[in-house]
Amino acid sequence: MQLALTIMIALVAVLHLYFLVLEMFLWTRPAGLRAFGQTRQQAEASKVLAANQGLYNGFLAAGLLWGAFFGGGFRVEAFFLGCVIVAGVYGGATAGRKILLIQALPAGIALALLLLAH
Repeated sequence: MQLALTIMIALVAVLHLYFLVLEMFLWTRPAGLRAFGQTRQQAEASKVLAANQGLYNGFLAAGLLWGAFFGGGFRVEAFFLGCVIVAGVYGGATAGRKILLIQALPAGIALALLLLAH
């Protein structure tokens, strides 16, 4: 159970590191435009906001990695997984339903594993 939990938390962290890269560095490039379905003009107009959002995704990843690998423990893991779930649900409700599957679902699975393991 612990191995599955660690793998899921790491997966959620890696996803958020990927979001960081997309939002901070690739937002106006073809990969970022495709990922978020934007035109170059839309991306240029929102790139500062996207970079800020990417930075917050980096903080989520850091918290998850801290919890899973650097002694943060149950409370840290639960807090950051909860933050990811709330962000995913909000994004799913306001920006696009696929965010529920990409962001909230993996974090929900990880949180369920965390609760089962403790």
